[in-house]
Amino acid sequence: MKSTWKKRFVGALALSCAALAAPAAAQSPDAAVQRAAAAQKQPLLDTLKEFVSIETGSRDLEGIARATELLSGKLRALGAQVEFMEPAEATTYRMADTPPIIGRMVRATFKGLGTKRILLIAHMDTVYLRGTLEKQPFRLDGNRAYGLGISDDKQGVAMLVHVVALLKSLNFAEYGTLTLLVNSDEEISSPGSRALLTQAGGEHDAVMSFEASRADSDKISLATSGIASVELKVEGRASHAGAAPERGVNALYELSHQILQMRDLSEPQVGLKLNWTISQAGTNRNVIPAHASAQADVRVLRVGDYDRIEAAVRERARKQLLPESRVTVNFERRRPPLEATEASRKLAVHAQAIYAEAGRKLVVDDQPEGGGTDAAFAALRTKAPVVERFGLPGFGAHSADSEYVLVDAIEPRLYLAARLIMDIARGKGF
Repeated sequence: MKSTWKKRFVGALALSCAALAAPAAAQSPDAAVQRAAAAQKQPLLDTLKEFVSIETGSRDLEGIARATELLSGKLRALGAQVEFMEPAEATTYRMADTPPIIGRMVRATFKGLGTKRILLIAHMDTVYLRGTLEKQPFRLDGNRAYGLGISDDKQGVAMLVHVVALLKSLNFAEYGTLTLLVNSDEEISSPGSRALLTQAGGEHDAVMSFEASRADSDKISLATSGIASVELKVEGRASHAGAAPERGVNALYELSHQILQMRDLSEPQVGLKLNWTISQAGTNRNVIPAHASAQADVRVLRVGDYDRIEAAVRERARKQLLPESRVTVNFERRRPPLEATEASRKLAVHAQAIYAEAGRKLVVDDQPEGGGTDAAFAALRTKAPVVERFGLPGFGAHSADSEYVLVDAIEPRLYLAARLIMDIARGKGF
């Protein structure tokens, strides 16, 4: 345990030192890439307006269809082979909130002259319900571009389109394959796309994910939290609470016992957290409750901790207060954690040097902040570098009235992404 944290500390220290050293050792910017990035700024804003103006809640299949048509048209115009990928039922991970039909993915493939395979990912779905758009349309206000889903993650979709357009304008095709994968179910934990994301991650030499950076910290991320949930259901037997309570089996008593005996399963020293957050029981004051349920939020920093915490929950659940009650456990692995690796650290240091060329300091965060990411699915079966937050710096995700991205970050972020793709294609940086 101590050695694991020591490695994390040493890794973070090395990245911090590299960040401090980068500006002093910065090379001159690539003038051609800089000009190409500047030329894509207004077109990217125009694309952002188009995507923000289509409502794409995770369950809004009509909006998702419109947005995927728009995206496919833009990518075909740039020379991509484009496919609509319908989630396969056989590989869909169904959770309590998974809709019957899941929106399609867009996969675009560009074939180049080299050998390296590079995967770029983003998502187009949002958390907002149909009808919210009229209250928060796309608008520019100084250095901020506002709109529903603009930070999470329509800027990521726009970045993918215009990074490719930038490379196309330079006639750059030194990669073997450049693949873009954009899904429509990220906000509901990617039940239909996770299998394809994992497969694609294992087939590429590097993965760049375009979730937004933070407006107050120009960063990329090497680690994110894994997210799971536990649902406990207890079935007892109803009876009159005053006349014959002894004939009942109190589901609330059993549920309370279960929650109390599982209150100490967190292990903060390794980032494992289990917290009970929701409970329900009973129908009437004078009836012994026959049914009760509770839900817990689970966070992990290591993929292997899922097996351990699930086993612990199931083992505790067998220790019942009321043997006549029936206790069932549903453990949902909503997202794996993204774990920092030596390969991703190395690529991140290279990205810092590139960003310094543009006169910017890039923060590399190798500690998770609590949220999850599709990049974690892409990292499950690969030793290749997987790095998150290549998108624009933004703020207000899921807020409905204050979501924005920073306009002055468009050129340096396009420069960073394009230059890094070019270097990966040439075998540099990892």
